Parts: sequence; structure tokens; C-alpha cells
Amino acid sequence: MTNSIHKGGRDASRRTVAEQVDELQAETGEHHVAVTFTLNGVTQTVVLPSRTLASDAIRHHLRRTGTHVGCEHGVCGACTVLLDGKPVRSCLVLAASLEGRSVTTVEGLVEPDGTLHPVQEAFVDCHGLQCGFCTPGFVTTIAAFLEENPSPTHEEATDAIAGNLCRCTGYQNIRAAVLRAAEIKRERSGGSPLGPDSEAARASLDAKVRGATAPVGGKAGRA
Repeated sequence: MTNSIHKGGRDASRRTVAEQVDELQAETGEHHVAVTFTLNGVTQTVVLPSRTLASDAIRHHLRRTGTHVGCEHGVCGACTVLLDGKPVRSCLVLAASLEGRSVTTVEGLVEPDGTLHPVQEAFVDCHGLQCGFCTPGFVTTIAAFLEENPSPTHEEATDAIAGNLCRCTGYQNIRAAVLRAAEIKRERSGGSPLGPDSEAARASLDAKVRGATAPVGGKAGRA
């Protein structure tokens, strides 16, 4: 399925993409481009100003608001999406550069039948979020990390989340979620859930109280 959307979200189904581009450029005096890419498995065509960032195209033009925008400088990681399977800061990428590529947001990680991605399930199990603003960026980052390293150690899990900022949790539950997600992935693939640091992961899970907001072990703010 292909959706054609242009600035302002008005229905453009009766006009060609080229006509939309010409009309918007005449109306605004600003150069526009048409970009076609796959978003969460659906082909999308969006017409927008050529200076538009991928984060704004995803959130404001295509209404996938699970992608959050924080610092807008590529530092906090809240806007992280998967571009051809690799995590990128969408606030640093021009929407025009998405042409012909595949983007997965946090919404796209859910299975068609509604089954949560292992990382999403692990965040629930480990209470890895509080306000939730940074969570989508963590989830997409960790999902990509586990594709490359399905059995991370405690230290590797810490390194995996080091580039994303959280102001609430103290990171301990997020790190536990990395290890728990690896277990879930192994279980779903029919393998043993045990990994190199399974005892540490289990200890973190056993030590926490579901629904509590305090971090699991350690001091808040330290990973």
C-alpha cells in the first residue's frame, strides 16, 4: 500500500505527486521534494520541504508519534529509529535521504498479531521506564544491538545503552531489560534462555518489586 501525504496533512489522492510538489512550491516559495520509503512495512510517499528532518517527517507528516524528539542535536537518543535495520538519530537525518530505504519505529517492532517485541516485553518485565519519553529510543537501540549480539554480558549491556539518556530510571532497570530481552529472544527461537550473565539478570529481576519506581540495585544515575 502506498500513501500520498503532503504538508498540512490534506488529502492529495486526486493529484499526482509532481502536481503536489509544484503547488506547494508555488504556495510557499520553498523548495519541496517527494520522498518514497517504507515505514514499518508500508510504502509511504510524502511531499515536504527539502529541509525537513526525518524525525519531523515521521512524527508530524506521517503521525508515528512513538518517535520522540528531545535534544534535536543527536545527543539524547530519544528519536532513534532503525534505518535499514541500523539505529540512527532521526533528528540528524534529512527526510529526503530516506528515499528508497526502510524505516522502523518503535510502533513497527510489534508483531502483526500484537505480540510485543522481546525488548518491549523486557521493559515491562523489568520496569525499565518511568516517564517513557526516552523509552522508544532505548527500545529501538537495544533491538538493533541484540540482532548483532544475542547473548550480551553485563558489561556489553551497559555499553549498549550508554549513548541514550534517561532522566528517571537510573539505568539499572534498563540494563536488566537488555539481558531479559536477550533471554526472551532465545526462548522464542527455541533455544536455552541462559546467557553469559543470566545469573546477574535473574538477580536483578528477583531483586526488584514490580511497579516500583526505584532503580534495581546501585545508585540512581549510574549504569
